[in-house]
Amino acid sequence: CVFLQLAALERQIFDFLGFQWAPILGNFLQIIVVILGLFGTIQFRPRYIVVYTVWTALWVTWNVFIICFYLEVGGLSKETDLMTFNISMHRSWWREHGPGCIRRVVRPSAPGVLEDYSYVSVTGCIIDFQYLEVIHSAIQILLSV
Repeated sequence: CVFLQLAALERQIFDFLGFQWAPILGNFLQIIVVILGLFGTIQFRPRYIVVYTVWTALWVTWNVFIICFYLEVGGLSKETDLMTFNISMHRSWWREHGPGCIRRVVRPSAPGVLEDYSYVSVTGCIIDFQYLEVIHSAIQILLSV
């Protein structure tokens, strides 16, 4: 359970960096329910253990959805704003900061374009960001089971 808690906390940090509000909410609930599950196990409270068991099934389902989302299974697209509740255009933090990625900011030279608006070019990544997100979700599933 400690590894599950640490993995959820690590994932929470990277989702905050990418402003992905749906995963942030899910990770927060995961942390709270794992604490309740630990408390229920130590104190022998069956209701807490049942809540933890039901939540674990939902958590595994959520992580399977994230895997399908980033692998674009069944009409899902990682280019949508689904993970941010359509509030912003933020994406996975790993998209620009993955291992080996070289990030270049290119300012548009077209007249009439806002000066603070820029294009980001990312090259040289050792592993694409969607696979890092899939790995994170697969680790969560393995730790949950």
